[in-house]
Amino acid sequence: MRKLVILICISFTLYACQKNHRVENTVNMIKQKNSPAEAIASAYGLEHWKDVTELSFTFNVDRDSSHFERSWVWKPKKNEITLITKKDTISYNRTRIDSSSIKADQGFINDKYWLLAPFNLVWDKGVTISTKDSAIAPISTKKMQQLTIVYDNQGGYTPGDAYDFYYDSNFIIKEWVFRKSNAPEPSMMTTWEAYEDFNGIRIAKTHTNKEETMKLYFTDIKVTKE
Repeated sequence: MRKLVILICISFTLYACQKNHRVENTVNMIKQKNSPAEAIASAYGLEHWKDVTELSFTFNVDRDSSHFERSWVWKPKKNEITLITKKDTISYNRTRIDSSSIKADQGFINDKYWLLAPFNLVWDKGVTISTKDSAIAPISTKKMQQLTIVYDNQGGYTPGDAYDFYYDSNFIIKEWVFRKSNAPEPSMMTTWEAYEDFNGIRIAKTHTNKEETMKLYFTDIKVTKE
């Protein structure tokens, strides 16, 4: 019996070492990316995005006693979007946005940004990115790395806005700050938590503010790949 226990312990130790080695190799591979933005996007599974044919999710916000939600079905290869609410269903193509779909598209861009912001760090054009090796995260007050992305004053629905991302040594975002029109003071700050892998795409399902009076979260997430 003693030999069996020793054998089990040795096997578990070997497994743990192998698992840690795989994690270290993954982190080392990510660190070899050309920039922190690319490293963050890679940590969230950007290499799998090329195979995604459909992404569906429900965007939820609880603030005090109120609840808001809307659902989306996105076929990125076809640029097709469907918005589903309790009142209506709107379908449109992002290559042909008109007066009947622009409001829905504004909502989609907002909700999708919350869901896939790590990918937008490399997808979006007309931006300026800067980084800090050490910064104090505003909610946890922990020391982390910081990436700031500032959007140009032209184009898009919210030109000139800025976002500060606070992330750990594995390039996983823990908190972020939104600064409207690149103002020095935060307009909003929330956590990034409740991470889950969806067919290779890593998503933070929950975001809360410092006072815990607002909770933004995602449900009904489904990632379909080829």
